Amino acid sequence: MAANILTLNNFVVKPGHSVEVEGFIPKDCKVFAINFGKDENNLVLHFAPRFDHLGYKNTIALNSMVDGVWGEEQRESFFPFQEGTDTTVCFHFEQDKIIINLPTGNPLSIPVRFPIEEISYLSLVDLQLKSITLK
Repeated sequence: MAANILTLNNFVVKPGHSVEVEGFIPKDCKVFAINFGKDENNLVLHFAPRFDHLGYKNTIALNSMVDGVWGEEQRESFFPFQEGTDTTVCFHFEQDKIIINLPTGNPLSIPVRFPIEEISYLSLVDLQLKSITLK
């Protein structure tokens, strides 16, 4: 099954700003992803809740990509997502880390692994967008 991908380019998110993504998780979803970076080959954040994907169940995968090469994956077992429901995730960008506020529970954090002045690329994979709010 082909992925449903929505890509946004040419917006600007700088350290100190937040992006809130609200979307609908389709029924029978195996994984969805929200990616931020310079372009599709340079991602400062790959956020991928896995319902049942690549051998991982109910796990959130966090990673980065530089020149098309993935970094070391960080996995979180806290999983507040449910297929067939709406969800809202807020990403707060700081100079050295990204703080991810999930629908419930404590925030997650991932270090910024390469220098980036501003984020101008966002893609949503297999998540039906309802709204994006820049703060």
